[in-house]
Amino acid sequence: MGGKQQDKDDEAYGKPVKYDPSFRGPIKNRSCTDVICCILFLLFILGYIVVGIVAWLYGDPRQVLYPRNSTGAYCGMGENKDKPYLLYFNIFSCILSTNIISVAENGLQCPTPQMVITSLQQELCPSFLLPSAPALGRCFPWTNVTLPALPGITNDTTITQGISGLIDSLNARDISVKIFEDFAQSWYWILVALGVALILSLLFILLLRLVAGPLVLVLILGVLGVLAYGIYYCWEEYRVLRDKGASISQLGFTTNLSAYRSVQETWLAALIVLAVLEAILLLVLIFLRQRIRIAIALLKEASKAVGQMMSTMFYPLATFVLLLICIAYWAMTALYLATSGQPQYVLWASNISSPGCEEVPINTSCDPMAQPVNSSCPGLMCVFQGYSSKGLVQRSVFNLQIYGVLGLFWTLNWVLALGQCVLAGAFASFYWAFHKPQDIPTFPLISAFIRTLRYHTGSLAFGALILTLVQIARVILEYIDHKLRGVQNPVARCIMCCFKCCLWCLEKFIKFLNRNAYIMIAIYGKNFCVSAKNAFTLLMRNIVRVVVLDKVTDLLLFFGKLLVVGGVGVLSFFFFSGRIQGLGRDFESPHLNYYWLPIMTSILGAYVIASGFFSVFSMCVDTLFLCFLEDLERNDGSLDRPYYMSKSLLKILGKKNEAPPDKKKRKK
Repeated sequence: MGGKQQDKDDEAYGKPVKYDPSFRGPIKNRSCTDVICCILFLLFILGYIVVGIVAWLYGDPRQVLYPRNSTGAYCGMGENKDKPYLLYFNIFSCILSTNIISVAENGLQCPTPQMVITSLQQELCPSFLLPSAPALGRCFPWTNVTLPALPGITNDTTITQGISGLIDSLNARDISVKIFEDFAQSWYWILVALGVALILSLLFILLLRLVAGPLVLVLILGVLGVLAYGIYYCWEEYRVLRDKGASISQLGFTTNLSAYRSVQETWLAALIVLAVLEAILLLVLIFLRQRIRIAIALLKEASKAVGQMMSTMFYPLATFVLLLICIAYWAMTALYLATSGQPQYVLWASNISSPGCEEVPINTSCDPMAQPVNSSCPGLMCVFQGYSSKGLVQRSVFNLQIYGVLGLFWTLNWVLALGQCVLAGAFASFYWAFHKPQDIPTFPLISAFIRTLRYHTGSLAFGALILTLVQIARVILEYIDHKLRGVQNPVARCIMCCFKCCLWCLEKFIKFLNRNAYIMIAIYGKNFCVSAKNAFTLLMRNIVRVVVLDKVTDLLLFFGKLLVVGGVGVLSFFFFSGRIQGLGRDFESPHLNYYWLPIMTSILGAYVIASGFFSVFSMCVDTLFLCFLEDLERNDGSLDRPYYMSKSLLKILGKKNEAPPDKKKRKK
């Protein structure tokens, strides 16, 4: 019966890997994988480049960077070179939003209170906004103005435009200047803080080989202590409310969730949940202590691997540059596509009912350089309406934008996949080196990078495409949910939430599967589907070890990020707030308007640096773990099939490699 059950398990999760005498780490003699997907990816990239060229030819980003007046001419360019600011009519008095003019009489000057008052005295519809400050070529109001007594205007009339209150309260111009001054005075200290974050991250990873065991033990005991305190606190709250007789039957059902804190059943339920978690964690420590020791040993081995190949720690810089290029290319392409099309002008009259305007074809196309067709109509103008949607490119802008979004997701996922596969190849060469560090290749990272690009571009594109389709589906679902949020009933919201949850879980699973598939690709050079299947069955045959290692690694890396970010944040706070004194003139904190700006910048930068370093370490742990599992299945410790794992792992597992005959004689 036992043999039949074992055969069934082998069929369900695949058979263990057989011994291969020619295997010595990542395969060197390999061929290209997923060639069809590679060709499709290259054709897609070629089309993406064509889209960028078309957008560059037909787009005009000046429409976004420079304002245009009512005739469609750019402010600050051409004949308006000395008139860069755009003024708007009072939108509360003038309904038509296209009534805009550029500064003509006052050159670079934005409206002043006197200009507003003069405009009100001379025109029925005031021409200018409030006293303004320039920003992005536009004149924005920065204060409220109480006008003097004018015909039709009372003494206490205050003009308040749409954004004037907000800009008045923030005083955006002064704030932007102060922010610039703060960064100018503190940028080198921010770089120092980022350097500290880099050193702390590197030291934490390198010291794990010495302190991984005690650190994991302290963290686990800390979690147990927190849960124990939570149980005690919930019991005290429950006991007090029980003596008072505060029951949920007296409260009833209410949408005010804070009201449930005053009933005893809430604290009883919390107590039970925390007690169950405490019991589960204790049972895990008792029955899975051997696997926890294996996880700690793998963490130490990963720290040793990083120490032997320090170049891997800086590979995220290359990934960051490639991601930045992908995002910048998409942003520029989208901007040029959005601004494609020629300007269109239509006739408009300030008062259509005036004599002489009866036969004027209002809202028809016109030429701004020509004279109005009917000069007898007062206020007749040829005004700018928008940009034409005629032409093949203009009609296809939406489809081209969709193509660009798909290109963005696919290229970003491919770059991330490239980084994972390259790092996996480098760390796999470390594990399968029998004599370390003598057998490690001279340039493992460069070799893995060239090998991955040459042979496995198609496999990476295949995995990235699967993940991209799921992410696009999530984006579409989020868009539909946003549009229908106001008209959904509770059942529809529940169904939508279930769909979103399922897609989120699917995305997480695909990321997990892709990550391990890339490791197998880096080692064996097989196609994506075969590698994903082999990785999945290997992990399923060791599911308990997978869960334990994953949680121990997550706990340790979370503590590491907390240590790095918290340490940099505390040091930045004490330094930039002036609380550190007596370090000498060279270490005096700069005088800042808003000291929280460099602090937040330092914290954000420290988090990015820590995430980059720890992502490399996490990839190292996952790679060594898969290699460790295959090592157990391939080898048995004999002279012909020795284990490649470290001595600490052999000791934990109770295994050993058979010593050569000459060494046995020496021992005797």
